[in-house]
Amino acid sequence: MNKRLHVIVRGRVQGVNFRWATLREAQAQNLTGWVKNKEDGSVEILAEGAEEALALFRDWCRKGPPAARVASCEIREEPYAGIFPSFEIRYDERM
Repeated sequence: MNKRLHVIVRGRVQGVNFRWATLREAQAQNLTGWVKNKEDGSVEILAEGAEEALALFRDWCRKGPPAARVASCEIREEPYAGIFPSFEIRYDERM
């Protein structure tokens, strides 16, 4: 069953290749969606895919890449939409 996760990661998560590592992890799990830096210093992620893959991705988000220091990870499940062709890094505030 496909699901969607909306994730906000806080801590030392910008300037440590968090977005690129998130992209690689999402691709490894065959997920679609996006990741972007927020003005408040957090990283926002919207990921869709198989429930099992999202469970692994959720665990990864709580740790992040080696240089990151995740202080908190807010994760919400949302209705699956299936609208993303791939997983990408976004550089603006569009949803």
